[in-house]
Amino acid sequence: MEAIEMYPEVMLIPMREELTRAGLKEARTAAEVDAALAEPGTTVLVVNSICGCAAGKMRPAVRMAMQHATKPDHAITVFAGQDRDATEKARSYFAGHPPTSPAIAILRDGQLVYLMQRSAIETSTAPAIAQELTRAFDAYCATTTA
Repeated sequence: MEAIEMYPEVMLIPMREELTRAGLKEARTAAEVDAALAEPGTTVLVVNSICGCAAGKMRPAVRMAMQHATKPDHAITVFAGQDRDATEKARSYFAGHPPTSPAIAILRDGQLVYLMQRSAIETSTAPAIAQELTRAFDAYCATTTA
């Protein structure tokens, strides 16, 4: 069965590039999500969205947070409403949490350790979201030495 896109791809190019320019790799299929989350270490997984209000704050916030000294080992993004299989697979790692977009998750060795959902994103500013993400990066992604 052929997938039907919700929006013309040309509309999404700037929204996709805003995250890929910040170093996130796009996962466009379920297999790409599984492969990325099978990598050892920490991964930030961003569920991108066309939503102007929430995603319009989330993307700049992620770009700011990715400039922080402490970052996840890996960074991927899926696009809700476009890359459906990839988005469904990504959300399967958020068991027990309702699906929202946009959303920002941190996983360690494929296990969810942090999730910021749309409700927190849409009520914050981009700098406040970035500050919370850098706090989460420090808490969950910092390399510890024994």
